[in-house]
Amino acid sequence: MSWSETTIKLPGRIAAALGAQALAWWRSIYLTAVLLVLILSPSSYRKRGRAMLAQQMYAQTAPVLMGFTALAALLCAVIARIVIVTAQSYGLSRYAQALVVRVMVIELIPLTAALFVAMRCTIPAGVQVVQMRTQGVLVQWKAQGIYPIRAALVPRAAAGVFAAITLAALSCIVALVTVYLSVYGFSMAGFGAYTRIFGQIFTPSLTLVFALKTWFFSLTVAVMPLASAMYTPIARHRQGGAELGGFARMFAVLLLIEIVSLMGNYY
Repeated sequence: MSWSETTIKLPGRIAAALGAQALAWWRSIYLTAVLLVLILSPSSYRKRGRAMLAQQMYAQTAPVLMGFTALAALLCAVIARIVIVTAQSYGLSRYAQALVVRVMVIELIPLTAALFVAMRCTIPAGVQVVQMRTQGVLVQWKAQGIYPIRAALVPRAAAGVFAAITLAALSCIVALVTVYLSVYGFSMAGFGAYTRIFGQIFTPSLTLVFALKTWFFSLTVAVMPLASAMYTPIARHRQGGAELGGFARMFAVLLLIEIVSLMGNYY
């Protein structure tokens, strides 16, 4: 192919790539709306739906809960010690605890928990959906009158949201305890001062932003890998690259949520 022919076809290729990306984003938004409606629908929690939901919640949460919590505690202890010692050397020890709580609990742990759940739970769940599409399971369900999105995606999406929120909530509690132990040890002498710092940080507005950020993080990592698995053509999954594109879109949404939350907290 000559250089001139390549130049002529370049705008068409760019337009096709942009169209594919726009379609992928639209499908993610559409699937999010559908899943939210189905999750809130009582018909999704009949006997078979409850059993599948319980199985997915256990499979996506239990194996990673203790490991991630221990990792969060270790990371928090190391960062807390570094920050506290550094702050003391500059005479800023009274700001150290608030800094660690803000950085670890409010910013790092929710994002880390969401990414951890995506890598260990929801992206593998998306791979399972791709395998079900390849094997024709979803087509068979549809022929039997079973709605594939309700049967295959709702339990996995709800379990992904549950796993991300559970890991974030438990790890935040462990992080708060770890920071206290790093500063005061097992003494209760600093409990009053520590709770005052906690109250000064977690104002009603910041608590609301924190809760909304954690919820949207969990929803993003639960839905977007499933949207990529459900709607991306099978041929592209076989060629490779579909999962990477889905991960890039998911990370872009997480980054946008983090930026909006920072603006809500500090501006």
